Amino acid sequence: MALVDPIRDAPAATADLGDETALVVADYHAGVEEQLRRDGVEIQSRGPQRRERVRSLVDRTDADRVVFLGDLGNHIGEPSGAELEELMDLEHDLRDIDVTLVPGNHDGRLGDVLDFEVANGDGVVIGSVGFVHGHSWPSEGVLEADVLAVGHEHPTVRLADEVGGSRIERVWLRGPLSADPFDDRMDSEDGPAIDGDIVVFPAFNDLVGGTWVNVDEQEFLSPFLPAASPDADAYLLDGTRLGPYWSV
Repeated sequence: MALVDPIRDAPAATADLGDETALVVADYHAGVEEQLRRDGVEIQSRGPQRRERVRSLVDRTDADRVVFLGDLGNHIGEPSGAELEELMDLEHDLRDIDVTLVPGNHDGRLGDVLDFEVANGDGVVIGSVGFVHGHSWPSEGVLEADVLAVGHEHPTVRLADEVGGSRIERVWLRGPLSADPFDDRMDSEDGPAIDGDIVVFPAFNDLVGGTWVNVDEQEFLSPFLPAASPDADAYLLDGTRLGPYWSV
């Protein structure tokens, strides 16, 4: 098994952490429907379905731990209302398993309300895998991991058909990790040894949109992407390899 192995037909992966297996989920965005309703979109909460999918993936993979790769919450400040209710229900659903939150830009106050282990904002290394949300720069230690797991970007591709129609699909980005965007940010003279791989996760929540990585005029969100993954391939959730992300 690869150190980070996408689960077929799911926007989640398993990670081999040495002495345990983790289910890794990025960009859950609890309670996002509340924001969408404020923006004029009529939509009912899909929170119960999201929670059930996480729980079913834990059981399906026999995971020992869940790693939320940032943006578990949706409101940037302290959660309230439907978002808080969903988060508390999720915590209850996962009460029998260790949970690590790698905080994202939407998770500023979650550590105050949830009994989850909260990592540093510049990431954490567990086993041989480095985890960082991706909205800010990872630490040197995280960059030295064999695989860097990243969220935040919500990568998608726009696929056109023969008659001019198109559809948007969530994708994984996977390839070698390039040191280029990190060279000027090293604290030490020599810097860390960067020779691992990078996996950019699709958003678990299908309501939050994403970066069209195969559209030239679309800018990336992360400060180190796409420079950190110039040779990455795009993969659909069903495992189909589309080739270099920029050529799809």
